[in-house]
Amino acid sequence: MLLKSKEEGMENITASELAGFGVGTLLLCATIAAPRVDSFISTSQRRSLGMCTKCGDLKMIACSKCKGVGSVKAGGPFSFNIVDDLYQSFWGGESNVRSIVCTNCQGRGRFSCPNCSKLP
Repeated sequence: MLLKSKEEGMENITASELAGFGVGTLLLCATIAAPRVDSFISTSQRRSLGMCTKCGDLKMIACSKCKGVGSVKAGGPFSFNIVDDLYQSFWGGESNVRSIVCTNCQGRGRFSCPNCSKLP
């Protein structure tokens, strides 16, 4: 009986709804894969130009924790206040969220590139 009710529920989905689910799934997968594809393309371009594949001959790479800013929000990555972020973005107001120095890069926001900054 349970199997029969599931089959009946699937019969009510139209072709356009099914196509919408497929397109939505493809867009979600593309969104998730975009940073990796971008990294692959930039690495191959740098390689073909004879540059350092990691930093592009800048000799520095951005900190992965603070994204090169040098500070992070005090509550961690999952504590965000959307109202405060919108207020700060649109009206340039001061943020009520306390930020602390990034412990990964000690507030510098960057590291020396491990590939091209090696000592001879």
